[in-house]
Amino acid sequence: MGTPEFAVASLMALKEAGHNIVGVVTTADKPAGRGQIIHQSAVKEYALKHDLKLLQPVNLKDEKFIEELRHLNADLQLVVAFRMLPEAVWNMPRLGTFNLHASLLPRYRGAAPINWAIINGDDESGVTTFKLKHQIDTGNILFSEKVKILANTSAGELHDALKETGATLFLRTVNAISKSDEDGTALPFSEQDNTLVSHAPKIFRETCRINWDKDAKSIHNLIRGLSPYPAAFTELHNEGLKPLTVKIYKAVYILQEEVRDNGKLITDNKSFLRVKCLGGCIEIMELQMEGKKRMRTDEFLRGYSFREGSVFV
Repeated sequence: MGTPEFAVASLMALKEAGHNIVGVVTTADKPAGRGQIIHQSAVKEYALKHDLKLLQPVNLKDEKFIEELRHLNADLQLVVAFRMLPEAVWNMPRLGTFNLHASLLPRYRGAAPINWAIINGDDESGVTTFKLKHQIDTGNILFSEKVKILANTSAGELHDALKETGATLFLRTVNAISKSDEDGTALPFSEQDNTLVSHAPKIFRETCRINWDKDAKSIHNLIRGLSPYPAAFTELHNEGLKPLTVKIYKAVYILQEEVRDNGKLITDNKSFLRVKCLGGCIEIMELQMEGKKRMRTDEFLRGYSFREGSVFV
């Protein structure tokens, strides 16, 4: 059970290892983009390509879907980046339902663990497999694997690293469950330590707005924690002109003392663009001005000059 590309890596690993996949559950097709073109999930595309039985319920509590799922007679259900399941679904298979989560649980329970680990400046993340129960992301842990976060790692880069590490860990998880089922050995579960719980709520638009009164390192963490999607943004203000939205995808931070005029731009209008903030400045490496495509700063400055007194707000 899964939807995005992150889940495809685990599905592929299981199929290539020879496990008997009796069905794949993903979201229903839906319109997306300006043209409202019908979009298929990445998991659906993989399932169709490999002739896997596919279910796309609109309502996970629908009796017809539950009956179809029951007829698959699965011993085990596996969940990666999917919706919250009702008990009638997760409690169905005899070996239970297991989830792959993109954090080191109990840290970052919730919808956006990859983003928040970077936004908060963590130096490590990881993946965890656990058995589902009522409360979301609270089940007993089977395995976990750490992944290093470097100083300039973006959310997109961490996503890709966790996707591959997670696929390997999920395969290890299924192999351990299979072996336990065959010879009756107990699985090495551990309970989550509730004193270590932190949360990773859904990212909303206001989460993405840069506050230039914050310190340079925190702003840098926000930019890379939201890159490439949904992207940190700010507004360009020029006197007498309509504010323009600017998305920032890549930046570095420079620590300096006695920096004033937070949000003020420093640029030669040729090769560099810096923004003053608390305790230093942010040098922008890649950006997207409203109405333009994503570009490196030097490329952008070949066709655009910032006015004297321009500020980001």
